[in-house]
Amino acid sequence: MTASSPAGTFAAAVRDWYAGHARDLPWRRPDATPWGVLVSEVMLQQTPVSRVLPVWATWMLRWPAPVDLAATSPGEAVRAWGRLGYPRRALRLHEAARAIVERHQGSVPRDVAALRALPGVGDYTAAAIASFAFGAKTAVLDTNVRRVYARVFDGVADASGTPTTAERATALDRVPDVQPAGYSVAVMELGAMVCRSRSPRCGDCPVAIECRWRAAECPALPTPRLGQPYDGTDRQARGRILAVLRDSPEPVSGVRIDAAWPEPTQRRRALAGLLEDGLVERVGRRYRLPV
Repeated sequence: MTASSPAGTFAAAVRDWYAGHARDLPWRRPDATPWGVLVSEVMLQQTPVSRVLPVWATWMLRWPAPVDLAATSPGEAVRAWGRLGYPRRALRLHEAARAIVERHQGSVPRDVAALRALPGVGDYTAAAIASFAFGAKTAVLDTNVRRVYARVFDGVADASGTPTTAERATALDRVPDVQPAGYSVAVMELGAMVCRSRSPRCGDCPVAIECRWRAAECPALPTPRLGQPYDGTDRQARGRILAVLRDSPEPVSGVRIDAAWPEPTQRRRALAGLLEDGLVERVGRRYRLPV
């Protein structure tokens, strides 16, 4: 199969579609800073755009550059993270800000290897920052992009496992030399908005006529997965404890921690995990966010 489509090449068709259908996301605007892109990519890990938008906006107002975040305590980063979920990402962002100040004179590095060396930055995130912040030609392979490629070019419902070296090489070959970042974000948006996992909108797809999966009548569409329970879990217990600490400017007593989650065994386990992860510090018989 070729990468052709009625609008020209696959790349041109997807970019033409994106020009008329892109969501107005602040970290995708021309005036977005590399730091803003980095913050967005970390916040978007396992978190919907709708939840990220208000937190990202508040975060960027308070800490518009890495030096601003690096100058404050990690506890303030956790406090500002609020209920976004997976709060260790706040600590990693704080560590990344300090690393950028110490290693890169306060500027987000352009090089993928240097980005990959920052705390909390994996292969996908490094490639995404290099592409979206600096216009680099990289293989940006999140779940949405991998699903589009799997369906259009391989004729299967979704990609499996983690990206292989061969998959990354093939993906990079598909990225055009001209405006590579615009292409990468367009494919990602297509996967997020049209070529969705369980409810694809094939009628709205700009490359539907070339899609091998659709030509095969969409075999093996993923079955809906039951959402992971939250009520009564250790995650909920950790969240309740962190909420008490976020709302208090001073260290809180063990009595207040006990009130946050009444079941003692789970509470002790949740608190021990927070202490181990560096999200909570013990001060005598009291507890606080890290300073």
